[in-house]
Amino acid sequence: MRRAFSRTALVLAAALATAATASPALACPSCFSQAEGPLVDAARLGMWLLLAVTLGLQAAFVLFFLYLRRRAARAASQALDDEWARLQHGWGRKGVLEP
Repeated sequence: MRRAFSRTALVLAAALATAATASPALACPSCFSQAEGPLVDAARLGMWLLLAVTLGLQAAFVLFFLYLRRRAARAASQALDDEWARLQHGWGRKGVLEP
């Protein structure tokens, strides 16, 4: 058990050392702000498209909840009007509420 742990620790230390000493020449040109060409332009356009889709979907959710709020307010107002009309028609000639 101890030997497996030491091997794992050795592999992990070697991986960290390799990552820490990696040469910048192994990176792509866009990592150094030298991005040019149609491929990079297409990637930028794709990023803007995904951002537009995300914002459009969020806007649709906001509009849907505003629609539901407006509809609930209208239903509550209608219910209040119906109850008020029922109460007004329920008053008798003596000024007492009749069932």
